Amino acid sequence: MQAVLCGYYGKGNGGDEALLATLLQMLPEHVQPIVLSGNPAETRDRYSVEACDRQSAFEVLRALRQSDALIWGGGSLMQDATSAFSPLYYGGLMGLAQQRGLRTIAWAQGIGPLKRASTRWLTRHIFAGCTAVSVRDGGSAALLAEWQIPFTLAPDPVWALQAEPVPNLWDLPAPRVAIALRAHPGLTPARLEALTLGLIGFQKATQTCILLIPFQPVQDRAIAQSIQFRVPNSKVLTLSDPKQLMGVFRGVEMAIAMRFHGLIMAAAAECRCFALSYDPKVSQLMQDLELPGWTLDQIPPDPQAISREWLDLYANGDPLSKNRVQVLVDRASTHQAFLQTALS
Repeated sequence: MQAVLCGYYGKGNGGDEALLATLLQMLPEHVQPIVLSGNPAETRDRYSVEACDRQSAFEVLRALRQSDALIWGGGSLMQDATSAFSPLYYGGLMGLAQQRGLRTIAWAQGIGPLKRASTRWLTRHIFAGCTAVSVRDGGSAALLAEWQIPFTLAPDPVWALQAEPVPNLWDLPAPRVAIALRAHPGLTPARLEALTLGLIGFQKATQTCILLIPFQPVQDRAIAQSIQFRVPNSKVLTLSDPKQLMGVFRGVEMAIAMRFHGLIMAAAAECRCFALSYDPKVSQLMQDLELPGWTLDQIPPDPQAISREWLDLYANGDPLSKNRVQVLVDRASTHQAFLQTALS
């Protein structure tokens, strides 16, 4: 069987690359993938799979013509909070595949936010036409239940991604703390300044090595570099391999992250985690895992208050227990069993 894999792949986002790596890890052996990618050459080289340009109508149509299924592969693809184009692209592609009679499988989806009535109608229509649907959060499950669309619910599949070691990580001074921030309108210059000063105070008190990790370098590197310039004993660590990105958290004591998959990777590695939420999916993860943290508008203006909060977590906080992590990994593997059934 041949299947087109569709998601926000090849666009330099570590979280979406982690979803692709996990999907390929979970794909049944009898399925040959064709990945729609923003950078087909890089995708081919990294994963040893066939890939084509996601923006080329000719290549996408050719991939659909020679395939039996389309797998809509993970993440918040049907949402209109950050892009009005995103739901049109993915919804249109799924609709085209459904018209051509392909099995259309929505895998590990996070639905929403859906602010426009038109986007909500399109999303409901497309999911109703899917052969099978799995989602990664309770909010998405509740929406599908309201629409009376059958689904499988399991934690985000990246919990089950197989990590790989990061070359030379253990040569860096220990203990280490990872920071994964991203550009966002809610992370105002004043809030970023407070966080930076808080991190300076935290580093001075702990003498930790600060690893600044840009999950999507085109968006995150500038922030990481601005902090690195000011925080002693800090280093910007850019990793393009999602399995190594997963692996880096096995070498740190604590993580402070805005990125959704940064928090999942850190929690899976049994790190102490502090969340900075810019999105409902991050706030929901904080609630589900009982993680300390703030939404961006809750960031204290006083850097010393920020430092104290982080120092308390570093000294007294507990990571997720090994048993709880294993339960989440096992439950996330439900997405693999789901694929086996949907593609049998």
